[in-house]
Amino acid sequence: MLKLVTAAFLFVVLATKSLFAQEDTVWVQVEAQPTLTEATERARDFAAVLPDVSGFATRGGWYAIVLGPYTRDDAEQVLRAYRADRSIPRDSFVAYGDTFGAQFWPVGTTATAQPAAAPATAAAQPEPQPAMEPDETPREARESEAALSRDEKMELQRLLQWAGYYNSAIDGAFGRGTRGAMAAWQDDNGYEPTGVMTTRQRAELLARYNAILEGLELTKVTDTRAGIDMKLPLGAVKFDKYEAPYAHFTATGLIPEARVLMISQEGDRNTLYGLYDIMQTLEIVPLNGPRKLEGDSFMLIGEGSRFISHTQASLKDGHIKGFTLIWPVGDEERRERLLGEMQASFSRTSGVLDPAAGSNMEQRVDLVSGLEIRKPTLTRSGFFVDGEGTVVTTADVTAQCDRITIDTDLEATVLSSDAAANIAVLRPAERLAPANVAQFQTAVPRLQSEIAVAGFSYGDLLDDPTLTFGTLADLRGLRGEETLDRLALAAMPGDAGGPVYDTGGDVLGMLLPANEGAQQLPKDVSFALDGSEIRRVLTSLGLSVNETDQITSMHPEDLTNRATGMTVLVSCWK
Repeated sequence: MLKLVTAAFLFVVLATKSLFAQEDTVWVQVEAQPTLTEATERARDFAAVLPDVSGFATRGGWYAIVLGPYTRDDAEQVLRAYRADRSIPRDSFVAYGDTFGAQFWPVGTTATAQPAAAPATAAAQPEPQPAMEPDETPREARESEAALSRDEKMELQRLLQWAGYYNSAIDGAFGRGTRGAMAAWQDDNGYEPTGVMTTRQRAELLARYNAILEGLELTKVTDTRAGIDMKLPLGAVKFDKYEAPYAHFTATGLIPEARVLMISQEGDRNTLYGLYDIMQTLEIVPLNGPRKLEGDSFMLIGEGSRFISHTQASLKDGHIKGFTLIWPVGDEERRERLLGEMQASFSRTSGVLDPAAGSNMEQRVDLVSGLEIRKPTLTRSGFFVDGEGTVVTTADVTAQCDRITIDTDLEATVLSSDAAANIAVLRPAERLAPANVAQFQTAVPRLQSEIAVAGFSYGDLLDDPTLTFGTLADLRGLRGEETLDRLALAAMPGDAGGPVYDTGGDVLGMLLPANEGAQQLPKDVSFALDGSEIRRVLTSLGLSVNETDQITSMHPEDLTNRATGMTVLVSCWK
């Protein structure tokens, strides 16, 4: 049944290939061989059972057997389907055509994997490889194996484990389990299953292990300014700039989304913890994913829809050093292998990045050291209506959000949302103790009386809400709606959701967003949801509200203090 499902799926993929001819294409690399002769034989074997088999020379001198081309999404589905029914090796991966040169399969083809490149010529065809020398005899294989160190034997066990043949202890002792794994690998790869791998077979297994990194040009980089030594994929990233505390490496174009940051700065544990908090506000660290802060180190993994980022940093001798790797989603096996190489090679050297490095770069409030701060999709104002921190705001700020926050970092959930009335009630994830809560005015206010709206007019650019003053123009909407109040007030979009106060600081209603439809009202015309409608919604949820029927007067400075303790910023994040 699985093969029938796979076949049906692949028919759909193949039938629609022409539809994405103009899109960026990728391939599924299933194998790489060191010689043209071996690669041609293996390509012929795969072509006998699979469609879309091609072969290309690679930059590193090897020969890759691939399936495709596909769109990125189709390639990932093909990869999963063929792995599931074991038509291709488990270490197959999605590859980009930038790593490929001249095509050797199908036989007689002279194209390349790059549509924009000049047509290949006969001179560009790989030269035939000389015939390989005979492999070791069983006796010679045992002798070469005996010369291996314990570490080398343990490494061979790890490679067999990675290939799916060995599942016992990594101890360097070649017992029944290790011999059985070797024999199984030999049998699956067309060799006599002796249980003793030859030097060439061990090299082939290692080459397959490293094939996934082919074209990344993994190179040790020594950055004396940052005081860091580590391996970097210089085929995928290149140095861009210093912007303390980071050395930026941007994508070369080989791997979309690929980026690396070296982290280097002086500091103590407070500085480290501050960096941990700052990193989580950046676009390069998506909200989802594990994170850990412990002692003198931290780790952040951000899992987004387009990329995954891994950040690690630690404090030693007054220096904070680490790195961030950003890699596209769907290339997980290669990302994990690359990350392991980077972690294993990372070392500290003397020196730390100058705090002034990059100080002449553009300075913006939405940038941190050259990195974009994560911004919410939409912000509105809101206000506390009870002592537990329940907030009233507009319903539009809660629509299609992955996450809602109060005052930027306090998580909140939606208790109730009425799109027609444009009102939502939020409950903070943690119980709060607001400085002030709304007291609703039940008496009918006089027309043309002074009112004020508190709101975050400019989103999160200011720490406190601002007050905008106006007058009460009517107790109904333009069409006679009794749930609306018309205000003579020029409000900003960010003010929507904020409380509308009377002269005594009591709440008359909630400011609604401006009408963005075809009908354009004058700038000094705004509408508020009447307080009676807000009280009705809160009562239906079983919440008690504070009310008064006394109209009083309050000094503007006192009103500002009341608004500051009661008004909050509500943000929608996607």
